[in-house]
Amino acid sequence: MAHIVGIRFHGGGKTYHFDASSVPEIKKGEYVIVETSRGQQLGQVVSFLDPKTKNGRNWKPILRSATSRDLVMRQVWEKKEQKVLEECRKLAGEDKNLDEVKFVSAEFSLEGENLVFLYCYEGNDDPNLGNLLKKLKKKNPKANLELRRIGPRDSAKIIGGMGACGREVRCCTEYMTEFTPISIKMAKEQGISLAPSEITGMCGRLRCCLMHEYQQYKEAKKNLPKQGKRVNTPRGEGKVIRVNALSQKISVLLGEDGIHAFDPVEVKRIQR
Repeated sequence: MAHIVGIRFHGGGKTYHFDASSVPEIKKGEYVIVETSRGQQLGQVVSFLDPKTKNGRNWKPILRSATSRDLVMRQVWEKKEQKVLEECRKLAGEDKNLDEVKFVSAEFSLEGENLVFLYCYEGNDDPNLGNLLKKLKKKNPKANLELRRIGPRDSAKIIGGMGACGREVRCCTEYMTEFTPISIKMAKEQGISLAPSEITGMCGRLRCCLMHEYQQYKEAKKNLPKQGKRVNTPRGEGKVIRVNALSQKISVLLGEDGIHAFDPVEVKRIQR
């Protein structure tokens, strides 16, 4: 039975699974060499998968454990990646047609034979990068070059920086490995203001954190009357104007008697 491990190539990046039968003594935190669509890459073991859960899949094998040389070479290529990225941005800046194309990162394979530039562009059509690619090939003649488009969320994750909420590290950069669909409904369910400044992240999309507590709010509000409904309370009939799912309190407007807070067991819905 295959010995399956989860591997990440970047901190906070997506986890990919490989067959570790060739290195059965591998431990969490150790580095290995695997074959990917971008050539051989160095990755870190971050988890172990019960093979019974997905037995029968044709998992790609781990080639070998990483050596000290591999770790040093990864550092060398990382330094060069920043240099070639700056060159790419400079060349792109000379082309007015690429003003809206943002080059986010450059990634070399383990031995430097493959070089991938990741860029973000929010236009409907793909930008014309033919001239830029030719110039980049002249600058990097020994590497196989690829320009790969990514979305604004992926771009923000790679760039990092402070979150819109003020956290020093964005959630997507720090620990999120997958992006899930976010909707306005999630903000409404949690009673969050729909002002763009309140629900939009640094990527220009709805904040990922709207998802974090959505299910908890949804569950907590199951037995609470909805805002706008008429209810009977110990102080008379009124209209629900606010529902606090976390504190399990309901604010009811009782006409001239003003607004009062009640526990859910104290109010009864009026069926009309």
